[in-house]
Amino acid sequence: MVGAGMAGVQTAVALREQGFGGTVTLIGAEPHQPYDRPPLSKAVLLGKSEGSAFDVDFEALGIELLLGREALGVRPDDHELDTEAGPVPYDVLVLATGAEPVRLPGAEGVPGVHLLRTLDDAERLRPVLARQHDIVVVGAGWIGAEFATAAREAGCSVTVVEAADRPLAGALPAEVAAPMAAWYEDAGAVLRTHARVERVEPGEVVLDDGSRLPAGAVVVGIGARPATGWLTGSGIELGAHREVVADAYLRTSAPDVHAVGDCASFPSGRYGERLLVHHWDNALQGPRTVAANIIAAATGAPPVVYDPVPYFWSEQFGRFVQYAGHHTSADATLWRGDPSGPSWSVCWLRESRLIALLAVGRPRDLAQGRRLIEAATPMDPQLLADPTRPLKAATA
Repeated sequence: MVGAGMAGVQTAVALREQGFGGTVTLIGAEPHQPYDRPPLSKAVLLGKSEGSAFDVDFEALGIELLLGREALGVRPDDHELDTEAGPVPYDVLVLATGAEPVRLPGAEGVPGVHLLRTLDDAERLRPVLARQHDIVVVGAGWIGAEFATAAREAGCSVTVVEAADRPLAGALPAEVAAPMAAWYEDAGAVLRTHARVERVEPGEVVLDDGSRLPAGAVVVGIGARPATGWLTGSGIELGAHREVVADAYLRTSAPDVHAVGDCASFPSGRYGERLLVHHWDNALQGPRTVAANIIAAATGAPPVVYDPVPYFWSEQFGRFVQYAGHHTSADATLWRGDPSGPSWSVCWLRESRLIALLAVGRPRDLAQGRRLIEAATPMDPQLLADPTRPLKAATA
């Protein structure tokens, strides 16, 4: 396994749980004991936790850790992985290198500009919050909102600048994301939309309209891309977003090479398109399929298809936001509850079947909706729109 995040660790663990008896080696670029990322923008950032290491006894499971060792390339014909410490031979290789944050053009190397992706990033930002700096967050996506939430909790003055006309512009339709803009003001943060960063100067962010924002620190959250640059020249097929192109069994174009998690896309029979899912649950679920198919290839068993209902959650501005499914092919959108209130849901339907759901403060809707999406259950739109009725009681 190349990549010691959630996807790599869970693949190693799943191999052992499913009875794999061969050698299992987990290679990670960071020197730290493998850790989970969601707590970085919450407990670790606010000093409520010193880390988020996985509760896995690698030694007891017979999993060899090679940490602080960056992967440099793959030679599929030779079945060798090239690393900083030299080549590593493999029989089966799993690519689980995740995603890397998109950097703000022109801001690299400028003092006070931060990313939030790794444990080291969170450790560098912790004292920044403790000093209650004026902070400018670039990007009003999921990570930007979560960091702004933590910064406000720490007592910082926070301005979030977003180039689009609304938060979460790349993730949700305008009418669904629009109510979330008010959350920033409610939390005491300033949200500036239609705002592009021209440049970052010491202590200031200059926007393209000439306005200047005081900034003791700048945190960039403008998206992430698959961490696959090291695969250039390997012959392994990459997609339009530079992700590893996997098949329905999470196998790549190279023999004996699988891909899982944020670095890979896969074809979804459920949604009829290729999905690239940059969320924790995908990195948790996919490894079970990879492990099963590694064992199937060795035993002659039939391979297992990976076709999940995507799921993620976010905690921001005192709200628990959950999403299941994939809404882009919907032909109807229904609201459950008042989006100006503390709890509401949005349901997306295709041919009267629930295909996606966003739940704000309504975890029961999410739990029931996820099962209804998986089962492709026909729904009654009139019953579904009644927020007092359980989702499971709104079937046709």
